[in-house]
Amino acid sequence: MLVGGALFFAACVSPQEGPPSTPPLPPRTVDQPGPQPGHAWHGAAFNEGPRQAARLMGGCGDVHFPITTQNTQAQQFFNQGVGQLHGFWYFEAERSFRQVLLCDPGCVMAYWGLAMANGGNGKRAKEFVAKAAAGRGRVSEREQMWIDALAAYHREEAADKKKANAAYLKGLQALSEKHPADLEAKAFLALQQYSDNQLGARQHEVVDAQIDSILKVNPLHPCHHYRIHLWDYKEPKKALGAVGQCGPSSPSIAHMWHMPGHILSRLNRYHDAALMQEASARVDHAYQMRDGILPDEIHNYAHNNEWLTRNLSFAGRVGDAIALAKNMVELPRLPEVRTNGTWSIPARTSHAYGRRHLMELLSHYELWNQALALEGTPYLRAEGDIAERTPAMRLLACARFQRNQQGDRDTAGRLLSELESAQQDQQKKKTAAGDKAEADAKAAGKKQPEWTAARSNAERPFDNALRVLDPAIHECKLHRAMTSGQWEEARTHLAKGGDLPPDRKALYYSRAGNATEAMRLAEQSVKSNPDQARHLAIQAHVLNEAGNATGAQSTFQKLRQIAPWLDPAAPAFARLNPIAKSLHLPDDWRLKGGPHPDLGALPKMETLGPLRWQPTPAPDWTLPDGKGALHSLAEHRGRGLLLVFYLGNGCAHCMGQLNAVAAASARFAALGVDIAAISPDDGAAIQQTFAGSILERRPFPFRMLSDGELKVFRAYRAHDDFESVPLHATVLIDPNGRVRWRHAGYEPFMSVDFLLDEARRMLPLLR
Repeated sequence: MLVGGALFFAACVSPQEGPPSTPPLPPRTVDQPGPQPGHAWHGAAFNEGPRQAARLMGGCGDVHFPITTQNTQAQQFFNQGVGQLHGFWYFEAERSFRQVLLCDPGCVMAYWGLAMANGGNGKRAKEFVAKAAAGRGRVSEREQMWIDALAAYHREEAADKKKANAAYLKGLQALSEKHPADLEAKAFLALQQYSDNQLGARQHEVVDAQIDSILKVNPLHPCHHYRIHLWDYKEPKKALGAVGQCGPSSPSIAHMWHMPGHILSRLNRYHDAALMQEASARVDHAYQMRDGILPDEIHNYAHNNEWLTRNLSFAGRVGDAIALAKNMVELPRLPEVRTNGTWSIPARTSHAYGRRHLMELLSHYELWNQALALEGTPYLRAEGDIAERTPAMRLLACARFQRNQQGDRDTAGRLLSELESAQQDQQKKKTAAGDKAEADAKAAGKKQPEWTAARSNAERPFDNALRVLDPAIHECKLHRAMTSGQWEEARTHLAKGGDLPPDRKALYYSRAGNATEAMRLAEQSVKSNPDQARHLAIQAHVLNEAGNATGAQSTFQKLRQIAPWLDPAAPAFARLNPIAKSLHLPDDWRLKGGPHPDLGALPKMETLGPLRWQPTPAPDWTLPDGKGALHSLAEHRGRGLLLVFYLGNGCAHCMGQLNAVAAASARFAALGVDIAAISPDDGAAIQQTFAGSILERRPFPFRMLSDGELKVFRAYRAHDDFESVPLHATVLIDPNGRVRWRHAGYEPFMSVDFLLDEARRMLPLLR
């Protein structure tokens, strides 16, 4: 069964009981809350799911899916949820379907929707299907067919996925044939036909025709999305008709703007692709900043923005690409926390992507002064092990060699020496580990193949560092040689600098006087990276330097065609001014042009949302402490604030978190960060809380505040609106009163070291 190619992760954790044996279902009414709900979160399941009440947001697709209900809002939320399913926005789809149950607790089809929103969590989806099947006698024959098709899939899923897909496909075909006016049946059938891969050689044409039959009735149906997925890897040009319609068909769903970028990127139309991905980012930002959701809690957010950064670079929009990469570095980080409290930042998060792209942009576009201006800031701080620190050290050493002042050369030399020492150290440790493993294998009487395997396994942990250190050292030495006029040595390091892209090698060979090799590499670069601005610009420059004015002018004119908004001040493009003058072009030689007509009538970008994510103001509050004295958020203005929402003195997990935070309170204070803890407890209960303190019954070294009505819990999204229960939450507020980081869930966030590091990282970003 297709779930949009996106995986879901669901869990259900109760603060007292731990994970239940089976994911519970939503309660029939909020007046009688059932077990703690699970979640359906696509991507990294950090904050545990859709707990806040849904809203009718509009812009989720022109969908009409009548169900058995007398409640108008229930029908509206159901239609919204189906539109969100079409846009692969499963997090909000679950929230919409849960809202259906709040509006109409007896709505059977809401459980069908919840199952559809949990397509990657078969166990939990099966529970929802069972609830729908149990109530099928209360709905129409058409709705029964929807339930039966999904139930048929889940009956087979555990034993045989192929049979499950076939059963689901058969059910959708029967539904579509009996109810030909049901466009949603046709849409989900098209999606399943594509994913099921059982239609043979004509699969793509059959599915495309099915999509056409829907669009003839409803030209703005969100199935434009399915046409893009259909042709994305097959024949992208055939999806061009959907490119300009996909986003407008569901303008509130960021993924619907993102997917046209796939097609346009595959057609090397990077300028146009960037427009669509910018629209996706703006829609996400509007949603995140309105609803208090952190960027990387959104499936595809990091993917969209790192791809947007690349497309901006490919289109020559260097300044915009750098601004976006820096914004990605600034975003709240969502760590992977281990059971011992240590943490790491996954490679496919906004922060990690942003750092990597920022360093690549600064080096590939030779923006050495910009790189040095960021030295010592969170954007380029050297952190982690030597493999993680090396890229920043490499960039800064090369930048200092290029600036070529005595102090810079001395500092660059020290960085280079540190890299060389690290390389020697890693090699020694690798050899020693391999020798020991081999000796141990021999002593154990193992045979020679096992000696080799033992050595290889022992040496492997050192390979990553050595892989990044060797090219880093060669590039540093290359820049040192070039800026010293030692061209023979420069050519040696060029030959050994394995990870330098061919366009940069072409540029450096041109400077070293080897025009033949420079032109060969430039041509190779353009062939491997067609219609990318930087590669064309370097080829034009290399040809011009080699005296091939005709070739240089031809390449230059192609660059003007594909990059109308390139950054003319970037060195890669500023070097082309002599060519522009030879063609009698004005100083601003760019060709102005708007979006291609096949993008349709794009809305004004600013109407979709802000271009960059920004932290939102923390909701104001005034609360009493255990003795009745009032305290407010305003008292902490000018300092950071760590807010800890806990469930009360009867929660053992809460006491563990409070004690961990208390032990680090002096370190938070040294960073200029205050701490306050908020619970539903009254004053007397707060006083009893100190009995659980590691500080021998003395008060915790921070304010303990009472929010008996849970107003502040709700304002900070530390509340499950469906179950009507408070949640654990940890919130980091900056000195300007803006929320920089948050976590909410059925377990408290326990990595205090991460919170300290996030606070340490946050403060310099305010300057």
